[in-house]
Amino acid sequence: MDLRLTGKKALVTGSSSGLGEAIAKRLAAEGAFVVVHGRNQARTEAVAKAIAEAGGAAALAIGDLGTDAGADAVHAAATAGGPVDILVNNVGVYEPSRTWKDTTPEDWAGLYNTNVLTSVRTIQRLVPAMRERGWGRVIQISSVTGEKPQASQPHYAATNGARNSLAKALAQDLRNTGVTSNAVAAGGILTADSLERVTQLGRQNGWGQTWEEIEPRLVEALSPNAIGRIGRLEEYADFVAFLASPLAGYITGATLAVDGGWGI
Repeated sequence: MDLRLTGKKALVTGSSSGLGEAIAKRLAAEGAFVVVHGRNQARTEAVAKAIAEAGGAAALAIGDLGTDAGADAVHAAATAGGPVDILVNNVGVYEPSRTWKDTTPEDWAGLYNTNVLTSVRTIQRLVPAMRERGWGRVIQISSVTGEKPQASQPHYAATNGARNSLAKALAQDLRNTGVTSNAVAAGGILTADSLERVTQLGRQNGWGQTWEEIEPRLVEALSPNAIGRIGRLEEYADFVAFLASPLAGYITGATLAVDGGWGI
């Protein structure tokens, strides 16, 4: 399927690794010019280089979106040579071990700045130009915990609820402009880092020795879903690429669960 992304420019925040990297590479494979964002120069350059080697086009935006100065630097780099058409706000922090007992108000504020205010900063800088041109896509990468919070990670769940609300409020503000705003509520995401961690957890709990043995039992114990496994990076990247495309022009104000039917 041709997603008709050739000629579009996309900024994917937090795309120097993990899910952001996968999304950036998928958009580039569909013909978009992708601005790879990160705070680490070497890792960000490596992703942009990989995109170029695969035949795509990419540029860099280095900066800490947790500050206004960093957001200004990212905005300047991302819009050099032309405006941004697609904004994927992927920057976020996940702290699975935190509980109500060991999470201070300062921890709550810090996570809110990283998971929510980074998106606010990019939206305020990039969306006005989308509105003026009459076309754009704004996508928040959220989590199923925003609508289905658990006892652990209360501050993480709260920030994802805020991300979902942000997407809906922005969609209302962008009525009849040609710019859409949505959130993708992710379930489990299997990355290289998480694979090592959850494999070790599975062995400790007697769920098996290999990942093939561990995965279904881990999912059943920690986050039961209707598919029986954890989501793969490419599955999320494919969905985001569709949502970023002209083909998804009738979708806005939605929080779209990509979680394998978690909790149904």
